[in-house]
Amino acid sequence: MKFDVIWFDRKFNFVLPPEQFPAVVERLRGAPARLEEKLKGLSKEILTRKKGESWSIQEQVGHLLDVEILWDARVDDFLQKNEVLRPADITNTVTKHANHNAADINDLLKRFRNTREKLVARFDTLEKSAPAMTAKHPRLDQPMRLIDHVLFIAEHDDHHLAKMQDLIREYR
Repeated sequence: MKFDVIWFDRKFNFVLPPEQFPAVVERLRGAPARLEEKLKGLSKEILTRKKGESWSIQEQVGHLLDVEILWDARVDDFLQKNEVLRPADITNTVTKHANHNAADINDLLKRFRNTREKLVARFDTLEKSAPAMTAKHPRLDQPMRLIDHVLFIAEHDDHHLAKMQDLIREYR
């Protein structure tokens, strides 16, 4: 089955109770292992093959690493009680100019694991009331709680993992 969903077209209905925060954090904690398992044994040729203007598998990995900075900064926004979360660069300038295909995939995976572990460690130390903290998401133009932010990250991970799976199926 082909995954043709465009991320910016996604709509979100954030309804999880804050008590589900630990379960959603576990999705984030598991993303590096899922990514490593998915890419194990793939050749550099498959990892870096591009289809038109779309990102290669390796560029998708690099993108997941690139946006970790935003996810972490938005946690700061919540904790500082900012009314609006900082915006994302919807043109993905960092990823477009990073030349992730020239990198070693093992280095990208290791860096993603390390940055994700730091993010999850932050979540592990938050007070019980933190998941209910609220700020407005600038692009979605709707309020978002910290638990919703964590779910948003998990959905973003899964979006790119599904894109990678499509490419793996196609290239094998």
